[in-house]
Amino acid sequence: MPGTSDHDTHKTSLTTAQRIVVKVGSSLVTAAGKGIDDQAVQHWAAQIARLHAQGKQMVLVSSGAIAEGVVRLGWPRRPVAMHQLQAAAAVGQMGLIQAYEASFSRHGIRTAQILLTHEDLADRHRYLNARSTLNTLLELGVVPIVNENDTVITDKIRLGDNDTLGALVTNLIEADALIILTDQAGLYSADPRAHADADLIEQAKAGDPKLETMAGSAGSSIGTGGMLTKVLAARRAANSGAHTAIVSGHEPEVLTRLTQGETIGTLLTASLPVRSARERWLVNHLRVRGRITIDAGAVRALMQQHKSLLAVGVTHVEGEFGRGDVVACVDEHGVECGRGLINYTASDTRRIMGKPSHKIAAILGSMSDAELMHRDNMVFPGTGAGNRPSVVD
Repeated sequence: MPGTSDHDTHKTSLTTAQRIVVKVGSSLVTAAGKGIDDQAVQHWAAQIARLHAQGKQMVLVSSGAIAEGVVRLGWPRRPVAMHQLQAAAAVGQMGLIQAYEASFSRHGIRTAQILLTHEDLADRHRYLNARSTLNTLLELGVVPIVNENDTVITDKIRLGDNDTLGALVTNLIEADALIILTDQAGLYSADPRAHADADLIEQAKAGDPKLETMAGSAGSSIGTGGMLTKVLAARRAANSGAHTAIVSGHEPEVLTRLTQGETIGTLLTASLPVRSARERWLVNHLRVRGRITIDAGAVRALMQQHKSLLAVGVTHVEGEFGRGDVVACVDEHGVECGRGLINYTASDTRRIMGKPSHKIAAILGSMSDAELMHRDNMVFPGTGAGNRPSVVD
């Protein structure tokens, strides 16, 4: 068992949180796909309003636009075609935001709609703009309602699920806690729907690989996430030192009870080193522009000594990327051992790979940098990128 109940730690982790991101899933928001559940939305808005009155800064990441759009359009089930999903999102987003705005206005709280895509967070300039906007809204006492911009996304630029988006927003604004509301009581030692003897994990450390095995990959037919995406979101949120609670959204007064120290659901604590803002930005690239395979000597230099990457250590180049793009470094088995901003294009990297730095100028006609990637522009395995092969965009 990777974790056990520890009420004192649970209480300290959430009662002291001043900046909190709350993520609500599609199944909860739309009553399992039947349409916006106004009563549930009002219930969460009332709880957030109480926490807001205590001086806490709150951000709500809400799914439900596509599910609501499917209902409004009278479709019997969620479509699979991208253009239909985009249309459903455009229609459903109207109802989703109307419901939240009406519910929060009852408590005198202003709300703002923030729609993001992976490209918004992958581009450094847009990333900083998004952070600035969110921070300004929070300083003004506004509750931002964040969702993925499903009306314009394609498979290449989508974040994938709002659990991931919740974690990215948590890192973006350096929140203290991420609370994921789901239709399950929390994380179990096995799927409780198939194993009656499964135990609820009350507390564990975010990033423990055993949690991913427990979580499996099952999701509902309404949304796109499952318990695994929540566990991975907790690991990602830990990059900025945020603790993650995975709890049932059906629990009465769940947000206020959690912040009062009550043990509910699963708490995944952030115990790994907190990354800098720049490191979090690099780690949070869900899609990198390419991969370069490096030899054993280069792996040791990166992993053990955190040195810069030189072209001499590269054995293979995959993908097409430009100077300044984020590229993953993998060993001969395809395991990621670092990623960073590359100083040369893919075509130039292929020409200089395996060659010592002093020969770069002769091969390319000039040398802009002695390093293929400088250590200051790299991050290494930990709670973020992990050891999973990266997706090449």
